[in-house]
Amino acid sequence: MNELIKINYDSDRPTVLGRDLHEALEIGTEYAKWFERMTDYGFSENIDYSPILTNRSDGKAGKPKTDHQLTLEMAKEICMIQRSEKGKQCRQYFIAVEEQFNNPQAIMARALRVADEELKRLHITVSQLTVDNQVMKPKADYFDALVDRNLLTNFRETAQQLGYKEKSFVQFLIEKKYIYRDKRGKLMPYAEKNDGLFEVKECINEKTNWSGTQTLITPKGRETFKLLYLEAHHCKAT
Repeated sequence: MNELIKINYDSDRPTVLGRDLHEALEIGTEYAKWFERMTDYGFSENIDYSPILTNRSDGKAGKPKTDHQLTLEMAKEICMIQRSEKGKQCRQYFIAVEEQFNNPQAIMARALRVADEELKRLHITVSQLTVDNQVMKPKADYFDALVDRNLLTNFRETAQQLGYKEKSFVQFLIEKKYIYRDKRGKLMPYAEKNDGLFEVKECINEKTNWSGTQTLITPKGRETFKLLYLEAHHCKAT
């Protein structure tokens, strides 16, 4: 897809600069007056747009210009307001950008990137703890023990951490074919979709003498499901 207007991906959703949109739409009115008029259509600061300073000079001794980061939702509405061919082209472009951003492959790629960054951060933390507290113990053994103790969570704990209801979270994973219930009703991961998202552990309860297996969610799994769950509910809302 050809880049009609530069899209910024620095936040959790794509944005476009107001001055870039103003230029692409070939607006004759100066930007500041035009943008003020656009905000009269009901757009809210820090929700639909955020003011920023850019390196573009306004001609006054190199003084930076005020610009705005616009959500694609706001940009699309502005394009409709213009009632011009340029507005139509830009709106269709933003729709294509959103479709590409929200396709399953792109969602998974973002989830994996966040998970990898989290794992790298945890690896650094573990390395520091190893040096400080476990100088005489092999680093690999200590890391495995730390993961088993602190990083794996069950479905209830994961739902609580992410702020979701446990039943709806579990049902979501079942519908997306990440887990299933076996003949005993136990939640188990599909092998073809696991890829480091779950770990099945042998568990023993010394008080009740119960032993068996339990499916636990890894940090990578938590970040992956957080993004997938948010994307799914955002799509329903829109």
